Amino acid sequence: MWQYLPALLCKRISVRLQGRLLYTYSEQSSVPMPCFPRSRDYDGFVSSLLLPEEARRSSLALRAFNVELAQVKDSVSQKTIGLMRMQFWKTVVEDIYRDEPPLQPVSAELWRAVRKHYLTKRWLLRIVSEREKDMEDKAYRNLQELEAYSENTQSSLLYLLLESLGVKDVHADHAASHIGKAQGIVTCLRATPYYSSRRKVYLPMDICILHGASQEDFIRGSREQNVRDVVYDIASQAHVHLQHARSFSKNVPAAALPAFFQTVVLEDYLQRVRRVDFDVFHPSLQKRNPLIPIYLYIRSWKKTY
Repeated sequence: MWQYLPALLCKRISVRLQGRLLYTYSEQSSVPMPCFPRSRDYDGFVSSLLLPEEARRSSLALRAFNVELAQVKDSVSQKTIGLMRMQFWKTVVEDIYRDEPPLQPVSAELWRAVRKHYLTKRWLLRIVSEREKDMEDKAYRNLQELEAYSENTQSSLLYLLLESLGVKDVHADHAASHIGKAQGIVTCLRATPYYSSRRKVYLPMDICILHGASQEDFIRGSREQNVRDVVYDIASQAHVHLQHARSFSKNVPAAALPAFFQTVVLEDYLQRVRRVDFDVFHPSLQKRNPLIPIYLYIRSWKKTY
């Protein structure tokens, strides 16, 4: 019986948190719940449940917007179609700031968030523009290019979350920059098995060349040492960004902390990939950690990131 206790606790907490959101949502919105990214961004969804009520719905709208953009690349067969969809979202953002949002669930929720929190248009457009450039479907030339992509997408999303929380602080922005870069790097690593199975590799080429690992090595799902060394170097950089973000956490306003709770997910993946000696194809890494909701709840209780 005792061996099942963690899973049972996790399930109860998850149900309680999700129930709280669903109640709030049903009270405040007529927009259908499927516009929120529960399946495509489960970790972000659960993290949003721990935000203050006044920011929770806006956080979900921002994450839904981010997921809509992120899935374009994988859902189209031709680059031209993908670019047309990106142009659609650019137009959506412009229309939102003219108070003329399209009759589309995510657009309507994003418009509501913009009006409520006076969100900066530049961050929204930067996410779209960077996703649009990513339609080139090429590997990152170096780690700096991956970090720049992460800054323009993941960090921009965090800047918007901070605005939803009413936070304007240089230390919070600095933390968001590093956490966003760590998020982008970890996302790239987590997606490697998925893309490799489709004969696509996006890991930084300079690190692959440094260790003599070819794209074919990843496509074959190689677990040789040179492939592990590539993963080690990339994961280490994500860890450095997390540590840097935490090094000045005492200067970050308490109101900003909920925006950074997703560091729990990043830390969990980095610990798990280290335990399997940086074998990015290890089966255990393809499974979601069922204890993440508990870890998130504890982190929110401790008020740390």
